[in-house]
Amino acid sequence: MDSFIDAIIYTVSFLAMLSILVFVHEWGHFIIARLNGVRVDVFSIGFGPEIWGRTDKKGTRWKISYVPLGGYVKFFGDASAASTPEGDLDDMPVEDRKVSFHHKKLSQRAAIVFAGPIANFIFAILILATFFYLYGQINTPAVVSEVLQDSAAEEAGLQKGDVIISADGSEIERFNDLRIEILYSAGESIDVEVLRNGEKINLVLTPRLTKIIQNGEQVLDDSGNPLELYQIGVQNSEEIIIREHNIGSALWAGVLETKLIVVQSMRGIRQMVVGIRSVKELSGPIGIAKVAGESAKRGIDFWIRIMALVSISLGMINLFPIPLLDGGHLLFYGFEAVLGRKLSERTQEFGFRIGLVFILGLMMLATFNDILKFSW
Repeated sequence: MDSFIDAIIYTVSFLAMLSILVFVHEWGHFIIARLNGVRVDVFSIGFGPEIWGRTDKKGTRWKISYVPLGGYVKFFGDASAASTPEGDLDDMPVEDRKVSFHHKKLSQRAAIVFAGPIANFIFAILILATFFYLYGQINTPAVVSEVLQDSAAEEAGLQKGDVIISADGSEIERFNDLRIEILYSAGESIDVEVLRNGEKINLVLTPRLTKIIQNGEQVLDDSGNPLELYQIGVQNSEEIIIREHNIGSALWAGVLETKLIVVQSMRGIRQMVVGIRSVKELSGPIGIAKVAGESAKRGIDFWIRIMALVSISLGMINLFPIPLLDGGHLLFYGFEAVLGRKLSERTQEFGFRIGLVFILGLMMLATFNDILKFSW
């Protein structure tokens, strides 16, 4: 019975989160298209047959469809949700060309495509900024209060009282900043700068994969295996400072937090590409559904925070230069800018097919990882 209830919580919380983020993403495309005089034929949450819909005064069909795993906006002149042109664009009447996406300037088309991912980033920034404004921002000073014996920190020469200033060139303002650098290091050495007795000292830390022990017991991961994380073997000051924000500083803190998440995520992706980090860490819809469900159990605040992280991931993924994704369209526009003409429909269609195969393969890999990783 508990498993059945969990399944419902995971499904509902995941679909609710996905629908909100898809709406935000597609609204970014929609609003910039409208501002550039493009007629939007369809704004759909989900794919397939329509469950509910209405047509507004400007002719846009707003609808909810049966397959709630995504969504799209269809511009006038599109043959499909992938924004491939419909028919021979040269035969389109002059009046129709004025509102056709494919007859807009290159800069306008690029702005419309770019607006979707940007909307996801802005949405995440606003969520984070709202929490910082309402509750403040936890700021634990990056001060070493204890160095564990025979640890990576001791080997590197860290001492009690050291203040961590930077790691691999990134400024460290909070101990959590250092923790994130270590978690994403995948065992790679980290150049750190510390302040000791008023003097700046450069050290090299090499995090070690360590089994996590809490209350004398081994912590297990979702698969029931011992949880291992990269650590350096230090404890930080127990002092906790709650930094209060006004609206302006909260927004800026949201921007900086989003930037940090993007940088570290890209670092993790690079490590997977070069083989430092295993592709088994990739998560798909099942993994996201479980995270959404677990966060929903902890309360709406936590669920919204997780939604901000997923929104950032959605924005990043859509900017990858893979045909079918927004980044793929921007890649084609880049070739168009260099060549001075659009790529042929045949070339674009070939690219879309390659992109589809790649995305489906990646989804299958991520879903397979989820099945192996999680015990339901």
